Amino acid sequence: MQQAVSGMTRRSGVSRRALLGMACIWAVAPQAVLAAAGARPRLVTLFQGATDTAVALGVMPVGVVESWQDPPVYPYLRAALCDATLVGLETQPSLEDIVMLQPDLIVASRFRHEKIAPLLTRIAPVIMLEDVYRFHDTLASMARALGKRPAADWLESQYAARIVALRARLAVTLAPHWPMTVSLIDVRADQIRSYLPASFGGEVLSALGFRWNATARQASGVMLKLGGVESVSAIDASLFFVMRHSNSPAVTAHYERLIHHPLWQRLAAPCHGQVVPVDTVAWSLSGGMLGVFAMLDDIEHWLDRREVQS
Repeated sequence: MQQAVSGMTRRSGVSRRALLGMACIWAVAPQAVLAAAGARPRLVTLFQGATDTAVALGVMPVGVVESWQDPPVYPYLRAALCDATLVGLETQPSLEDIVMLQPDLIVASRFRHEKIAPLLTRIAPVIMLEDVYRFHDTLASMARALGKRPAADWLESQYAARIVALRARLAVTLAPHWPMTVSLIDVRADQIRSYLPASFGGEVLSALGFRWNATARQASGVMLKLGGVESVSAIDASLFFVMRHSNSPAVTAHYERLIHHPLWQRLAAPCHGQVVPVDTVAWSLSGGMLGVFAMLDDIEHWLDRREVQS
């Protein structure tokens, strides 16, 4: 799984690349961990956000589930996870493979793994998170169990500092149009998904000061599923961050049909050239603090381009 980790140097705060480098240092530093685990707990993570969080905390899992895209694991984690063992899919982890790894701790999600929780607890102690996308909760729970609170506090402080700095930069660069309304869109082969303020990416955009249209504010849950182009009025906003769910021909064809449709072109963001393509892994699938820092990197680079063009 060895692969160089890509990253970008930021003017303020720490980048994802820097975080990954620091995680390697934390991994070999003395640490207070589970009483029975010794200095390096044997950790198995059963959802993507837990895997991202473990690496950010400097605890390299012995077992991970396969990534949703670019298997076996996301490219930005391959160097850190070169010695990890795959234990199946997030939706169907292999209990046999987990047993063979003799873990000290398993991190799972009630959303994904509630039915197998009794079996998991017979293998090792289990942290059972409610959701897979609440990155602050995942970080706090894992840090508490692994004795990594100082590392978690540092990560949260870096996140807060970057949010403050980037929010101020957005207000200056986008004036007099700030705060802008935003939609976070995932184009799939057969549908469009609009992620809401409570979603993984939506929480970060809200923290930065972006606003949401009335449909998004009034909706519950983490996303809306739109079946066809006739529903795109529900995502109308001043700015679109757009993910393509994959590089498959079906997704590409759907995206091309969408952006050339008159109903799409009448929306505010396309009409004013405010459609920004972003990485699906960082903005939706990563689920942890390293993914969040990659999102912030992307927004800073978008602002860089705007400032050069202005």
